[in-house]
Amino acid sequence: MDVLWSPWRYDYIKNGEQKPAADSSGCVFCDILKSSASDKEKYILYRAEHNFVILNIYPYISGHLMIVPFSHIADLDRAEKAITDELMDLTKLCQKALREAYQPNGFNLGMNLGKAGGAGVAEHFHMHILPRWVGDANFMTAVGETRTIPESLQTSYEKLKDKF
Repeated sequence: MDVLWSPWRYDYIKNGEQKPAADSSGCVFCDILKSSASDKEKYILYRAEHNFVILNIYPYISGHLMIVPFSHIADLDRAEKAITDELMDLTKLCQKALREAYQPNGFNLGMNLGKAGGAGVAEHFHMHILPRWVGDANFMTAVGETRTIPESLQTSYEKLKDKF
């Protein structure tokens, strides 16, 4: 039997829908920004004026990035133009960085707004961008409901950090 090892998922599985810690704002992105850990420990690749770029710690695939506003805003249409303009500029920068680092065949790009829209963090909107390859969604995802991630988050961070 083959063993798939993804230790970073344990915290996600273990914590599930638990209440936030006492010092938590209840928003994972705001808590990351409040944390005294280094950007490297938080997997923050880049900080701009209004947004930051971070690795998704529960990635769909290696190189799964998110562009997140510093401001705690749930709805895209409520964000100031400067925030959304910069968010799109950073999305373009992320695409370039992912292309250079991973040479993918394509990209997935998007955001889910509101719980009904599928947002995992509905109270703080963010953009996802991830590299894709022909055939990367194989039987493991379709039948086994399991994803295989070929590199650690630390490796992804090191591969991408100098692209920003």
